[in-house]
Amino acid sequence: MVKITFNADRCKGCGLCVSACPKHIVALDPKKINAQGHHTADVADKAACIGCASCATICPDCVITIVKE
Repeated sequence: MVKITFNADRCKGCGLCVSACPKHIVALDPKKINAQGHHTADVADKAACIGCASCATICPDCVITIVKE
């Protein structure tokens, strides 16, 4: 089981994680805006996450945390 979390307060909505996800389950949420005014990234289907950490690796702001349980 994989637990993936995003620190929305630090996300600047660059979209690098979206393009890095091989399962295409990471997306910028058009309904969520953080305090900085950016649309934040999130996972649409957390059960489909394979825990590859491609999104966390490419994130320049270390927004994404992946824990394999």
